[in-house]
Amino acid sequence: MPSSSSLAIRLRPLTLGVAAAALLAGAAGTAQAQEQVRWQVPIAFPSHLVGLSTPVRFLSEQLEQASGGNINLRYYEPGELIPPFEILDAVSEGRYDAGFTWVGYDQGSIPSLPLFAGAPFGMEPPAYLAWHYFGGGKELLEEIYAEYDVQPLLCSMIGPEAAGWFAEPLESLDQIDGLRIRFAGIGGRVMERLGASVTMIPGGELYQAMERGTIDATEFSAPAVDRILGMQEIVQNYVMPGWHQTFTTAHLLVNKDSWEALEPQTQAMIDMGCRAATLYGYAESEAETPKALRDFEAEGVNAQVLSDEILGELRRVTNEVQEEIAAEDEMFGRVLESQREFMKLHGNWHVKGHLPRSYYAPENFED
Repeated sequence: MPSSSSLAIRLRPLTLGVAAAALLAGAAGTAQAQEQVRWQVPIAFPSHLVGLSTPVRFLSEQLEQASGGNINLRYYEPGELIPPFEILDAVSEGRYDAGFTWVGYDQGSIPSLPLFAGAPFGMEPPAYLAWHYFGGGKELLEEIYAEYDVQPLLCSMIGPEAAGWFAEPLESLDQIDGLRIRFAGIGGRVMERLGASVTMIPGGELYQAMERGTIDATEFSAPAVDRILGMQEIVQNYVMPGWHQTFTTAHLLVNKDSWEALEPQTQAMIDMGCRAATLYGYAESEAETPKALRDFEAEGVNAQVLSDEILGELRRVTNEVQEEIAAEDEMFGRVLESQREFMKLHGNWHVKGHLPRSYYAPENFED
């Protein structure tokens, strides 16, 4: 008859096996219990545009993998479900659970949104991220969208855009007068003040508009995106820097009822997914945009940098326009003041703590 100690040794593998089986069964039960999310997500940009829309592809793929297939955000190209400019209304009304868009498209009904989408002479991306997450920006945006029953999630960011494609080098702002130009956000109001006829055209329609002469000039995005659109095949003068949008964001807008119906862990996964997608989009854009600019210049595109005189005048007009909007819209004024105060705080650190841009110029590596 075996001793009690030898019997315990023989039973130990069986006990461990039973315990392991119980743990696996519990894990399977947990996985099976996780809620299923099946959302149709209309997007405002074609899904291959670097940094603008590639983050929604990243988000969809990562959430599906991390959740074991339980969270499925199926995105649809612009126009497949609804036109790009109707995303807010569709999400607010509950026709779709979520949409991915540049929120500045809705400035007609919500004047403060361009400050969150890409503001003229605004913060650079690192400062904007700090303001959004730790300076009150996120809370202000949620307050704005509460009226529309929408939960906004920052889900993409890229650096400055180019100031646009023009038939001739921009040597004076007098050249703006009379131009038919596609321009977005507050920058569009500035162009109007300078005499331009401003129109808003989705990115997917810009090439045809320029080719057919419907518009004389256009801005859209950073060089990596503009190159995909093929603008260099039509116009050879590319104006920089992007004074009108020192950053560009995109957001996942979620219907409030759909968001609040989610379990807390599902909300956390989608929120983390958007934070990761924001980093992904910014890093991808910063990797691809320098290559696109290099290729433009190699192909003979004139990458013009605006003079300090022109930039100074654009900033003066921008300040006038923003003050006028703030006088008309209380929330715009609150957001603008919050951003300006944060820029003062962050600007002191940026100027004193970071190397001057002249030390980052390419010629410094040739010494």
